[in-house]
Amino acid sequence: MGSLSSTSNPNNHKLYFSKIELSKILNCYSIGVSNGNWKDYALNFNKNEAIFSFYKHTLASPECILKKFKEKKKKRTFYHLCFNNKKNKKYEDIDQLIISIKRLQLSIVDT
Repeated sequence: MGSLSSTSNPNNHKLYFSKIELSKILNCYSIGVSNGNWKDYALNFNKNEAIFSFYKHTLASPECILKKFKEKKKKRTFYHLCFNNKKNKKYEDIDQLIISIKRLQLSIVDT
């Protein structure tokens, strides 16, 4: 007979954003909110990726999607940016991703 343990299986750990990463993402999101670009966000987590989505309207599809994911082959964490379903770019650093979002926000404000 097997026994149940209160500890989780190490293979079931989900990937999350760190406190520092969340702070940077929320700072960027707040700039978008103050510019009127975004009004809502969502967080999703699973075993291989963490997703932060920015929405212009609550019922709309996400305008900006940030994904943090682990590549099994390289055993490293990467970030992926999808903006208006047009831009797909992979980053090795959260700071590079945030700089790209801020540039995209400036182009939204200018148009």
